[in-house]
Amino acid sequence: MLSSSDYLRRIAYSGPTDPSADTLKQLHRAHLFHVPFENLDIGLKRPIVCDQSRFVEKIVNEKRGGFCYEMNGAFAWLLTELGFKVSFLSARVGRADGSLGPEFDHLALRVDLDQPWLADVGFGESFMDPLRLEPGMEQAQDNGVFRILKVDTTWTVERKGPHPDWKTEYAFTMLPRRLEDFSQMCHYHQTSPDSHFTQNKVCTLATADGRTTLTPDKLIITSNGNREERKVETEEEWVNTLKSRFGVVLPRK
Repeated sequence: MLSSSDYLRRIAYSGPTDPSADTLKQLHRAHLFHVPFENLDIGLKRPIVCDQSRFVEKIVNEKRGGFCYEMNGAFAWLLTELGFKVSFLSARVGRADGSLGPEFDHLALRVDLDQPWLADVGFGESFMDPLRLEPGMEQAQDNGVFRILKVDTTWTVERKGPHPDWKTEYAFTMLPRRLEDFSQMCHYHQTSPDSHFTQNKVCTLATADGRTTLTPDKLIITSNGNREERKVETEEEWVNTLKSRFGVVLPRK
């Protein structure tokens, strides 16, 4: 049976584990630096079900990553084991045309300490540190400035940088959800031709000064604002890059 110590070793974390804001920040960063956001099981036709124990097993024992339901589902387990109070939140992801995706499009986490925080290790490139759930306050981080707006019961995460204008990341309410509430959208994102997760495979990991991303045909490395692209010519090269850069070895089909 897996323990929180197993999970902490997986994310190379040896700091404090008391349920505090500082601990939450350190755990959040450790997770982003060591567990890649990836959708590779979808291309392999391996079903992803909303089972928290399965998420933890995949990330800890199989040394894999996942997409939002898996990543935040597993991270919530770790936080709860360490004594944090965690709630699942349903988020609607912002689209290029300014509209929002459907309910349960994304899973984010509310963490209650002396004041509430928004944690999210499953949105790809977004905030590195948890955000204080305080409307209107601009929160500067390494990769941009974030703020949370509130209109009636809807809270919206916005980001500025590298683009000059505020851009909606996602919107959510504070209604606590159950993990199984996300099952239908989790299935949709694995099977629908309209889901961006079925259209391309990706594996991406935050670094201290940028991000490393592997697509089907290229490796993209950003560092201190500089971007470098390298072609990946063969399947063998892709598999070797996946292992050397992300520590991921895929199961046989």
